[in-house]
Amino acid sequence: MKLLIRNLDRRTTEQTLTKLFAEYGSVQFCNVILDKDTGVSKGFAFVEMPKAGEAKAAMKQLNESMLDSRKIRVKKADVKKADASKPLNKS
Repeated sequence: MKLLIRNLDRRTTEQTLTKLFAEYGSVQFCNVILDKDTGVSKGFAFVEMPKAGEAKAAMKQLNESMLDSRKIRVKKADVKKADASKPLNKS
């Protein structure tokens, strides 16, 4: 299950998040989203946990919790699929 973590401190690292979520189960990957121009965190990240039960437990326990002096928000990430009905723009 893919989780979205919002309201992160700009200094929060992938290692910190991985360690935090690993307390609830296995973490497949963690990705802090960086600004492509500055390389600074945009304040949100994605964490993938392969077992839904572990992910739900992490989400329940960590939502609205404090991390690096910020109250983080954790929810299930929306998985967007490509819309097959729209033609590809080949210009």
